[in-house]
Amino acid sequence: MARRQARACVSRPPRLTTEATQSYSFSRRALMVGGVQGAVAVALAARMTWLSVFENEHYRLLSESNRVNLTMIPPRRGWIVDRNGHAIANNRTDFRVDIIRDRLPEAEQPRVLKLLQQLLGLPPEQITRIETDIKRAAGFQPVQVAENLDADRFNAVQVRLPELPGVAPTAGYSRSYPAGQAVAHLTGYVGAASAEQYQKSKNPLLITPGFKIGKDGLEKALESTLQGEPGAKRVEVTAHGKLVRELETRRDVAGHVQRLTIDAGLQEYAARRLGTNSGSVVVMDVTNGDVLAFVSMPAYDPNSFSDGISPLEWKMLSDNDHVPLMNKILQGLYPPGSTVKPMNGLALLHNGVSPEDRISCSGALKVGGGIFHCHKKSGHGPLNLKQAIMASCDIYFYEMVRRLGYDRVAPIARTLGLGQKFDIPFSTQRFGTVPDSAWKLKKYKDEWTVADSLNASIGQGYVLANPLQLAVMAARIASGRSLTPRLVMNGPAPRANPLPLDPDHLALIRNAMYGVVNEGGTGGAARLNIPGVSLGAKTGTAQVRRITMTERAGGVLKNASLPFKLRDHALFVCFAPVENPRYAAGIVLEHGGHTVRNLDTPGIGRDIITYLIDRDRALKSLAELEPTWGGDIVTRAAAETAAYKGQISAVQAVQTEADATAPVDAPAVEAATDAANVSAAAIANTALPAEQGSHEVEQ
Repeated sequence: MARRQARACVSRPPRLTTEATQSYSFSRRALMVGGVQGAVAVALAARMTWLSVFENEHYRLLSESNRVNLTMIPPRRGWIVDRNGHAIANNRTDFRVDIIRDRLPEAEQPRVLKLLQQLLGLPPEQITRIETDIKRAAGFQPVQVAENLDADRFNAVQVRLPELPGVAPTAGYSRSYPAGQAVAHLTGYVGAASAEQYQKSKNPLLITPGFKIGKDGLEKALESTLQGEPGAKRVEVTAHGKLVRELETRRDVAGHVQRLTIDAGLQEYAARRLGTNSGSVVVMDVTNGDVLAFVSMPAYDPNSFSDGISPLEWKMLSDNDHVPLMNKILQGLYPPGSTVKPMNGLALLHNGVSPEDRISCSGALKVGGGIFHCHKKSGHGPLNLKQAIMASCDIYFYEMVRRLGYDRVAPIARTLGLGQKFDIPFSTQRFGTVPDSAWKLKKYKDEWTVADSLNASIGQGYVLANPLQLAVMAARIASGRSLTPRLVMNGPAPRANPLPLDPDHLALIRNAMYGVVNEGGTGGAARLNIPGVSLGAKTGTAQVRRITMTERAGGVLKNASLPFKLRDHALFVCFAPVENPRYAAGIVLEHGGHTVRNLDTPGIGRDIITYLIDRDRALKSLAELEPTWGGDIVTRAAAETAAYKGQISAVQAVQTEADATAPVDAPAVEAATDAANVSAAAIANTALPAEQGSHEVEQ
């Protein structure tokens, strides 16, 4: 078989290569090569079409980025204005220069800072401060070189910009608070975003030089409304970054204006009228609940915080025993003292006690093994309800509340606003305590005692309130309605229903508060000097220390002879005109102690109400008083700062605290609130009822 196949192969004639076969073979190969080439050409054409048509925009932008710089323009913040449209927080034109550390090579830093020093005329201590800030700043965080520059110096930096890597000149706006300290705890302030805030959102606007966000107060609470939308500026530059020309600019969109219920003039007046006190004032319109003044003093200057305060200023504020970093209106809790006696009187009337029932005050009341004292050592004699409120008699309320039981008083306290948290745009709000037997059992696992009722009857013991609650209490008594405080005008005022109390009872209490001021009561110094207008009020004093029997026997020490922190708190609630109530106020002076008459609560309350009715009279009175306190707020603050700066070096004085803790969260505030809590607990839980009793001072 194999041999046959071999013979067949040998006998097959050889294939001849002709011209035709050669032509066919060549054409087939050429066709194959041409097809491959055509396919490649088609692919290249398709790719070119894709790149030139469909990807045109993408590559145009990439190409353009090599010659065009895009800079975000920080949006102008919306103004914060008062009820009449006057600026509380606005924007001013600002030429500033910053350094972005990530864009400044370390080797270039000395040369760049030297050139900036020449261009801007910076003193040596400022250069030292900038060097320190650069070391401490996060890589993306703008470091302020100078702000509020004139146009000449700003343009000098602009012209030399190619020689200044990492330098970011900005022509924009900065936040301004015309009233300074007077509005600090109301508005808060703005500042550069922290590293944590940027890492969380990666929003490039947060690292744009000149852009700031709300850090505290209303600036923080209303951030989303106030911020606005950023703009953008495009400029053509050379490969070396030199400006060729400016291209189109997209303008920013300013934030919305926020209108407050505050009266800016009253706000500033009340802050000034507090003088050198550590205290707070809240004034309300009793027709609708609008807050007209919201003042906590002393305070910080929000303009300084917005610019970046120095460690010196932070330390000075932190060390101040008047705690200027604390918003005392919402973070301060105080025993309300005798200011609750009108409220307790309402509770007595509501529970069937006759306003003519009398209690004889001998100056002390023995209960069990202890003695409870009245502020008047010799006693007031027989008193009915109105007389007891006018004289601020402790014995009357001790005895009446002992008979009634405080569990029947507490509901009225809550009805009038004590213990209540209000819907206002602040993140920090301590709302105190309205105690009763159930509360004590839950908190301390202990039974309510008669001593607890007696202490609570004069606003001591476990009872704690903030100044806003005291103002609400006064407003509700004055109006007879369940008013709630409103700070931002974003619609109609909340509806205020009538209180579930007898209008005749409210009229009796208002008449008693009229007597406190105008009929020989403890608040005579608050009498208005305005014909036809009367003020109703209640004074109060709250202990912050234990008074022993030994001290009582030898004579209780006067507040003037005690260190500041051991002096009693001074409190005052009022409303006017009594004839047709329109305004109400709550005033608290920390450790005021009734030591200086023109700095005491009755005079402050009188002058604040006077401002609302006769502004010129009030301003004239203030002009006579301020020089005796060392000048106005700005003058006193400047003197204090100058004295403090004299103790440290010039370099320390200008260093900035870029990431300072918000004042309401400051360690100094936490320490102050902790100390107040300890003091209140020590008095409330004392085992010696003989130590109790108010120190009301007749004015």
